[in-house]
Amino acid sequence: MVTAIIHGFILAIGLILPLGAQNVFIFNQGANQPKYRYVLPAIITAGLSDSLLIIIAVVGVSIIIMSLPVLQAIIYIVGLIFLMYMAWTIWHDKPSTDGEAQIISPMKQVSFALSVSLLNPHAILDTIGVIGSSAALYSGSNKIAFTIACISVSWLWFFLLAILGKM
Repeated sequence: MVTAIIHGFILAIGLILPLGAQNVFIFNQGANQPKYRYVLPAIITAGLSDSLLIIIAVVGVSIIIMSLPVLQAIIYIVGLIFLMYMAWTIWHDKPSTDGEAQIISPMKQVSFALSVSLLNPHAILDTIGVIGSSAALYSGSNKIAFTIACISVSWLWFFLLAILGKM
């Protein structure tokens, strides 16, 4: 069981550390929100989304998705459209003229965190492809330990990112 925990922990660290849309969003919320507690909607949404993706991957959905080329292509196309939309909105977003950071509402935090978590092709490929196939090595309590380790790293990382944003 210790091997499964260490494997899940190290694998999840390697997958979550690269700064993608989700990590940058959480970091920015940590930096822009006046109090740490105002970042919690974004952290909780990102954590729950990652937990959901990890659990789906571990229970075997990755095997189904990776064996159906049409479904795989749909995921890639949706991810491409999402990334193009994100690039377009960022490119055309007008910076604030007063020099103040933009504070967004909890509902906007939740909706944006959901989009960068569940529509992000990087997150989907990491969880469904890498974590799902790695979880196939384990069964029973070892698989549960592996899953909990992966989920724990995800949650810890989001809290840490928000704290680092505050510094």
